[in-house]
This record gives sequence, structure tokens and C-alpha cells, in this order.
Amino acid sequence: MPLNEGRARNMRANRRVDSKPEIRLRKALHSRGLRFRKDYRMDINGLRVRPDIVFTRRKVAVFVDGCFWHVCPVHGRQPTRNEWYWTPKLRRNVERDRAADAALASAGWTVVRIWEHEDPDAAMEAVVKALGDV
Repeated sequence: MPLNEGRARNMRANRRVDSKPEIRLRKALHSRGLRFRKDYRMDINGLRVRPDIVFTRRKVAVFVDGCFWHVCPVHGRQPTRNEWYWTPKLRRNVERDRAADAALASAGWTVVRIWEHEDPDAAMEAVVKALGDV
């Protein structure tokens, strides 16, 4: 049973896929004529990785990271309540991100990480730049 029903409702509302920043980026990429897979599972070097957007032919994996969940250097903040739970949880998220980046890079993939607060046009340009000749 949750300690606080309102908090439990908020946590259930957090989406693993189809966040607003992710949808915004996908729409921008799609309107530019780019086609991709979303939430594509890859098993690389024994590690399961699920980038938000994947260009399989070009081997480009795009992650749209939430500021809280992935400890953004600009907007991320240390939790003031239940630190015993949140501090290790957020640290594991960052460690998992670094492990995924390393596994993808070693397999020849280009990784693009975009923060949820980034300008959608700048985010799209970062992806297009990683794709190369499109």
C-alpha cells in the first residue's frame, strides 16, 4: 500500500514511452521524411537496451531523457524526501545510461541523448546531424 495515494497516482502517470518531448521529436523527424522505429529493443553484448527512437540502417539510437529521472545537470535535483530510495535509484539510472551508451558505441552505433527541456528544433538537428547524409 502506498504511503500517499496522490504520490502513487503521480508515479503511475510517468510514462516509459510516448512522453510529450519524445512525441514532439518524433513528429518533427517524421515531418522531415525520416522513418524510424520507436521503443526498439536491442540485445547488445548481453545488455538489453531500448532507445526511444532507432534508425536501424544508419545505426543511430536516440534517447529522450527526462530531467529528473536521468539527473539533468541543469534541471535535475536531489530529492529531499525518501532519499534512501531515490538517490540510489537515480544513480542506477545514470549508470544504466552510461552502460547502454558504451554497449551501443562498441557495437558501432551512434548514440544521441536529448534532454526533455531541449528545444525541439535543436534536438531534431542533432539527430539529423548524427544521421549524416539525409
